[in-house]
Amino acid sequence: MMGVGAVRKDVKTMILTGVAGLVAGACSMAIGEFVSVYSQYDMELAQLVREGSDESDKDKLPNPFHAAVASALAFAVGAAVPLLGAAFVRDYKVRLGVVVGVVSVALLVFGGLSAVLGKAPMVKSCLRVLIGGWLAMGLTFGLTKCVDYVGV
Repeated sequence: MMGVGAVRKDVKTMILTGVAGLVAGACSMAIGEFVSVYSQYDMELAQLVREGSDESDKDKLPNPFHAAVASALAFAVGAAVPLLGAAFVRDYKVRLGVVVGVVSVALLVFGGLSAVLGKAPMVKSCLRVLIGGWLAMGLTFGLTKCVDYVGV
């Protein structure tokens, strides 16, 4: 959304792009997670066979389908944040500010949640996620603006 927001000022284009990004990103994350976890599953299953473990140990292996669904849902929730922020604001500059604001709050919440779940330092985790998100938004906005400027 920040990339399109760099070159298009109308809300409809920004929202359509956000929805397309949400769907494409969630699908991409799900497929990537499925392939990754299925590869891990195959390796761990082969190890169990080599060790002569019984069939009940197979139930302890990661489920690629569950991982794919969790990844898709997590991406969709994160992608919905800027969509909801942008959907109700008509003024271009205010809309960009609202998107950056709501995404910043969400990044802090997600960073805090990961710190709690991982028993990691709260401030460090929040700042890492926030700064990473700002870099991603800034690079996307700036590079898209440059591409538009050169007329590509």
